[in-house]
Amino acid sequence: MSLTSAQKFLWVLAGAAALAFVWLLLWSDYRADRARTDTDPAFLAAFELTDHQGMVRTEEDFSGRWMLVFFGFSNCPDVCPSTLSEVAAVMDGLGDNAVRVQPIFITIDPERDTSMALAEFVPLFDANIIGLTGTPEQIAATSETFPIFFERIEEATAPDGYTMGHTSHLFLFDPEAGFADSWPHGTSAEEILADLEERI
Repeated sequence: MSLTSAQKFLWVLAGAAALAFVWLLLWSDYRADRARTDTDPAFLAAFELTDHQGMVRTEEDFSGRWMLVFFGFSNCPDVCPSTLSEVAAVMDGLGDNAVRVQPIFITIDPERDTSMALAEFVPLFDANIIGLTGTPEQIAATSETFPIFFERIEEATAPDGYTMGHTSHLFLFDPEAGFADSWPHGTSAEEILADLEERI
């Protein structure tokens, strides 16, 4: 195999891998969109993770409140900060009703996102956002109860040489932890707020 042929082969492999990754992301977002069309709860929120203050938390800790849940990571360059900024705007827009909603950020990068790291990250957006982390096994188990996908991607220019690809939906759960709605990345705080106010 000549050098040119080898290069072409590697490019084909890289292209196939990129297409497969994009397909997985689109499939997970499609599953989230399908879940929001059901009239009954498509699934229940279920987790046992450690918050950014070192306390173990489960979905039962938020019983009686609506939960806004987003999966991401603190080294995320764009999707996560912009989504959390929208969440902060939603919480501000709720006014007195904010006490009825608990925003939650669950990391998909527990290797870097320790409780201490999240304690520095989540307050940058809103003091009421709770950051959750755990062991890789705990994060994997949690992700299986939600229609999400995430994957580590080696990238030399990223912090520590890798970044994360992940589902970008923001999920809403009712006071009984049943799935109620979801919004894709890019949905404005105004739209989310309007949908939320109709429910609570």
